[in-house]
Amino acid sequence: MTTPPSAFPDVEKLVVDVLKADPALAGVTVAVQAPAGFDGTQNAVLVNRRGGAWIGDLHVDKPLIEFEVYGPTKNAAHILANAARRALLATIGKQVGVNLVQDVEEMDGPRWMPDYLYRGANRYLCVIQLALTVF
Repeated sequence: MTTPPSAFPDVEKLVVDVLKADPALAGVTVAVQAPAGFDGTQNAVLVNRRGGAWIGDLHVDKPLIEFEVYGPTKNAAHILANAARRALLATIGKQVGVNLVQDVEEMDGPRWMPDYLYRGANRYLCVIQLALTVF
């Protein structure tokens, strides 16, 4: 059995970069935290690693990625959630930076979830698991 790396890949940055490069998400805030002045009604996809597992024998990181997707309306947020999911699913088999995306599997979503921090928010949550070969 091999030991895990001293630091996992920055999968949040990898996912943010993938989403920012997708034309369907042009003009959308894609980040790991809400920008200053954010109130939940803007077009935004917030990306967070929510755990996962290291598979040492295969040298694979399997992070769980959560999208919090916001829009000015419930329908707009749903459209953005689907665009973000599609963009990430399209990376299967591709090299992104120094990582090979072996698989992308949806674990949950998109799921409507009221946001108690931002009262006027229209928010969908998605959880997607990646399988990344770490070089």
